[in-house]
Amino acid sequence: MAKSKKDGFLNSRKVIRYFWTIYASILGLVFFLLFLISMGWLGFMPSFEELENPQTNLATEVYSEDGHLLGKYYIENRSNVNYGDISPYLVNALLATEDARFYKHSGVDFKALVRVAFGVATFTHKGGGSTITQQLAKNLFPRKQGANKFVLLFTKLKEWVVAAKLERNYSKEEIIAMYFNTVDFGNLSHGIKSASRTYFDKLPSEINIEEAALLVGMLKAPTYYSPTRNPENSIRRRNVVMKQMTKYDYIQKEEYDSLKVLPIDLSRFNVQDHTAGVSTYFREYLRQELIKWCDMHEKPDGTRYNIYKDGLKVYTTINYRMQIHAEAAVENHMANDLQPAFFKHWKGVRNAPFANINKEEQDRLMTSAMKRSPRYATLKNSGVSEAKIAENFMQKTPMRVFSWQGEKDTIMSPWDSILYYKMHLLTGVMAMEPSTGKIQAYVGGINYRHFQFDHVFQAKRQVGSTFKPFVYTLAMQQGELSPCSEVPNVPVSFEMDDGSRWTPRNSNDAREGEMVSLKWALANSVNYVSAYLIKRYSPQAVVDLIRKLGVTSEVPAVPSICLGTPDISVAEMTAAFSTYANKGVYIKPYYITKICDNKGNVIESFQMESREAIDEQTAYLMVRLMQGVVEGGTGSRLRYRYKLDMPIAGKTGTTQNNSDGWFMGYTPDIACGVWVGCEDRAIHFRSTALGQGANMALPIWADFIQRCYNDKLLRLDKTKQFAQPSTPLTVETDCSAFKEDSRGTNNRMFD
Repeated sequence: MAKSKKDGFLNSRKVIRYFWTIYASILGLVFFLLFLISMGWLGFMPSFEELENPQTNLATEVYSEDGHLLGKYYIENRSNVNYGDISPYLVNALLATEDARFYKHSGVDFKALVRVAFGVATFTHKGGGSTITQQLAKNLFPRKQGANKFVLLFTKLKEWVVAAKLERNYSKEEIIAMYFNTVDFGNLSHGIKSASRTYFDKLPSEINIEEAALLVGMLKAPTYYSPTRNPENSIRRRNVVMKQMTKYDYIQKEEYDSLKVLPIDLSRFNVQDHTAGVSTYFREYLRQELIKWCDMHEKPDGTRYNIYKDGLKVYTTINYRMQIHAEAAVENHMANDLQPAFFKHWKGVRNAPFANINKEEQDRLMTSAMKRSPRYATLKNSGVSEAKIAENFMQKTPMRVFSWQGEKDTIMSPWDSILYYKMHLLTGVMAMEPSTGKIQAYVGGINYRHFQFDHVFQAKRQVGSTFKPFVYTLAMQQGELSPCSEVPNVPVSFEMDDGSRWTPRNSNDAREGEMVSLKWALANSVNYVSAYLIKRYSPQAVVDLIRKLGVTSEVPAVPSICLGTPDISVAEMTAAFSTYANKGVYIKPYYITKICDNKGNVIESFQMESREAIDEQTAYLMVRLMQGVVEGGTGSRLRYRYKLDMPIAGKTGTTQNNSDGWFMGYTPDIACGVWVGCEDRAIHFRSTALGQGANMALPIWADFIQRCYNDKLLRLDKTKQFAQPSTPLTVETDCSAFKEDSRGTNNRMFD
């Protein structure tokens, strides 16, 4: 019996010894595995440098000169913030919901793991044991999909090691900020900064309690708890988060009771889409230029910058308030006046709006547009024959199309939709500061989502009478003539190379056959006088001059350019006219002030490029000439209709058949160019009264300038005058002939 007790005692000691041996072996194996993992001997393990700079795709952010976020370029719409930029409600909601013991553990919460293990064993499992730091490790270095259970266990151990490293190298606040920067909130929003902007149009620091609870609640399942897709689920989850905040004393029960009944306010919800928002055309032009810039600039590691991944900060010259005013001016005129007038003008007209061209030309324009469409490309790439494609374009189908009252659902054939879009008048508007060359507003069209061709830098259209000031500049520059010099208002003929004669005609017979001042002639856009001047100074001299004024478009040295036949961009024309307001100094328009990396370090700064194009006396004489256009010529409706009372100089322009309407104008502080016309020059108003620049483009210019000068935050001074030359003028600019003549009144209606 004694022997039996002794054997039992020895056996029990042996069992205990085996137990501790097995336990120690397992524990040792785990620690050995953790050691091997931490050293990177069992697969990838991030180094300290990689923990410092995790390879997340950071969106490049574009800012206006006055600090507004204009837009982003991204693969993932992600922008980083610091802990101090995050609302405390967001932090409290996260801690209460995801990791209440966050400040008590070092990356792995073993107490929570024991709780989870006990819950699994007793079938009472509630919640996970992953800490915020572990979740951050998983976000920074994602698991491979489709792995087996052993690999998942191994990956979990790896996450523990990464979490421990994160805790050792970062403060708790930095870990929270990194976590918020890496999580996905749905609707193309990665990170709290993007999510705050998308769902509430706020900064993360401005988020309130219920908004914080909603955003944190989405982290469990962004789609299932999406406030846009599943609002009921989202409210229920939001309230769970707020209840957790109450449990841990982050909010009072009274607050919870009042907040849980509130509906979700998504009135400012806006997916960060590059086809929507402010300055869409500018952002697209900038995107293309930044891609070129990235191709020529290397990061410290020797690789090229990438605007979609590297989180660059691009600071532009765009003035946010002026941009808003420019877009509002375009919409006001186009939506409320010009486009309705255009539809009414063509209503009931047979074969509208191609009444002025033959069937062959019409078919050519329509077929060309069809072949440029995405639908055609898709069908063609799928191997569909031309005949079947043509048949497809004639079949009616449901579609959503643009209208000034918002996108509308309709049923029409793709062929008819092409014609519908061709019936819309388009525009290009650019404003710049004459003294600096900064582009302050940029509107490349009426709606980027539906009309993506840019009419500021990309498009070149016939400029009409806005070209005439360049011809007059030669006369002022030579010193032979002055604004009050009189020249004959008679036909001028040119011998052409083919032996024929070309004689331009005036738009009417006002003061025909008389001697008229240059100021009166420019104000009333008299073709005879423009022809007289270009014949006197030569077409080549005009081409040489406009090159100094920054016009790079192809302009042939032929007599007809005096009437505005060249195709030039809005950007080129605006910069050229800005030179007159800047005392003859041409400044190349620029739109970026600096580019920074994602840490805020300046990579490159940009400065203006300038040169003297014309002397300051000539520039001021041209200012006085173009003031005459506004005071009593083709631009006079700026005064009598729009009541603008600041100093203004400018020139209207209308091309043949009213295809293009222009107004180029400037004040001492703003130079702005406006073009209006249809995609195809064959589509236009049939009357000059409707199709002239004074009716199509000038109203946009007037509305924009009026909004800017009425905006007290822009601090523009209506009393500021154009700068005079440093030496006194020796010629008269206030012409009596211009004052006393009234027979040109009718001519002032047209370019």
